[in-house]
Amino acid sequence: MASLSRRGLLASVAVIAAAPLLDACGSPKEKKEGTSSQDELGKALPSYVPSNSVKPDIPIVGGANGATTDPAFLSYPASPPKSVTGTVGSGGSYTTMTPLWGSIPPSSGNAYYDTVNKAIGATLKLQPADGNTYGDLLPPLFASDKLPDWINIPTWNTTNLSFGDAVAAKFADLTPYLAGDKIKQYPNLAALSPNAWISGVWNGKLYGLPIYSSNAVVAGAYYYRKDLFDKAGASADVKSVADLENLGKQLTNAQAGVWAFDDLFGNDAAYIGQLYGFQGGTYPWSADASGKLVHRYETEGIVEALNWFAKMVKAGYVHPDAVANNSQNGKQRFWSGKVAICADGTGAWNGDDNKSGSAANPSYNRQAFKLFSAKGGDPTVELGNGASMFSYLNKKLSDAQIKELLNVANYLAAPYGSAEWITVNFGAPGTDFNLTQGNPLLTEQGSKEVATTFQFLSCPATAITVQAGAAQVVKDYAAWQADLVKHVYKPLFYGMNVSEPKQYNTLSKPMTDTITDVKLGRKPISAWTDAVTNWRKTGGDELRTFYDGIRQKYGTGK
Repeated sequence: MASLSRRGLLASVAVIAAAPLLDACGSPKEKKEGTSSQDELGKALPSYVPSNSVKPDIPIVGGANGATTDPAFLSYPASPPKSVTGTVGSGGSYTTMTPLWGSIPPSSGNAYYDTVNKAIGATLKLQPADGNTYGDLLPPLFASDKLPDWINIPTWNTTNLSFGDAVAAKFADLTPYLAGDKIKQYPNLAALSPNAWISGVWNGKLYGLPIYSSNAVVAGAYYYRKDLFDKAGASADVKSVADLENLGKQLTNAQAGVWAFDDLFGNDAAYIGQLYGFQGGTYPWSADASGKLVHRYETEGIVEALNWFAKMVKAGYVHPDAVANNSQNGKQRFWSGKVAICADGTGAWNGDDNKSGSAANPSYNRQAFKLFSAKGGDPTVELGNGASMFSYLNKKLSDAQIKELLNVANYLAAPYGSAEWITVNFGAPGTDFNLTQGNPLLTEQGSKEVATTFQFLSCPATAITVQAGAAQVVKDYAAWQADLVKHVYKPLFYGMNVSEPKQYNTLSKPMTDTITDVKLGRKPISAWTDAVTNWRKTGGDELRTFYDGIRQKYGTGK
């Protein structure tokens, strides 16, 4: 899975897949793979018009390479302004399908669904499906041509759908409705960054509506328990892995059942690449001084990272469950204070986390280290895509229906702090939620009825908001993010939705397995160098040639 993602304007985007298919006679059959030229993007992307309808408590801060912080709010406005005027829907009824990571609410007698449908003036028949198996449901729908009117398709699920070839046959071309200044008739959609739209462009045309967009997407952060640090007299002024190692010695007390570290690598080295200077997130390729493409597996940085973490394991600074490669209870280990330092996604730091941690320990205080590098130099972090989920409208819809649903999408994308946002996210006041200390909190009924459903069809850009009454968490996270955006860079092939030929899909599994074995001390570093050699022979060098072709034809997306 690509990182939730989790997301400026890019020079180019490409979606390339396997070599052209052969027809029955063995001759090449032309296959559209989604590629868009820079000129095509310029014609397809919507204009950007920032929204001024709601003023955040902590304003957006600009950073490097087009990165910005998310707006932050300490409470919901006492008098939420309206961002939508006039009629929204015109009474239409539409089927939808979205993923849902959580309990699926009842579809009938759901006051939340009824409230939102009444507000939008249309009926969206919500059909949320288990997010963990969502990708398995999509291919049969495509094959049977039984797609709903409006559907969410995460970018990590497009490869198995031959999406670049299928998108024009299945979904409505939104370019005539949203390209350039045309989007201004939908001001809440126009407030989404161009970077959020770019991966919704296929074959030079705009099809996708971006979901949960942000200009501050990174793979994750290194967190620490400030309350435990204060108790131990430990310093959080970490500038290198040598400082981390000293904390390992200071904070580990195996007899008391406390260890300094949980797993610090992340899946496929996604987190530790921040420290050791190799691309550890969505984009694995960089270029050396000669211009040759180098995969993260081939870097000296990953060798150094493997050696260092194996050293921490051997020293006994890593929790035994992490050494056993058990990640299932990682959050519980951090909440309970069994580990003092962990790595996790940025979504782990919020009010709900503070509530869970405080239940285990009233003094619980999650903080994140400011970005640092392994050797103490200037830190950098890889900027992720502006959006990694998109929703699409069925091509069978009429022009009038498309316009109606775009009006609905504009309503659903109302910014945090608006009157529409609270309806879309909390439903009926007094029934599904009440305002408590200036913020909406679900009632017992609302906790059963309200789920992330409408938001996977359309939603505003990400905001940092209060959850469970934890205003200080918002302040802390916003301050950390303001420092983070100073250090971001756009990696090679940034923003380019590259669908690799399927024969290379199995290349990464043996490598991730070897990373696990070496970082945990089960195998020597020579096992890694042997794995890299085998990776090159079994397809890695061919994959490099494939990406060289992309670079020559479409550029690097930076």
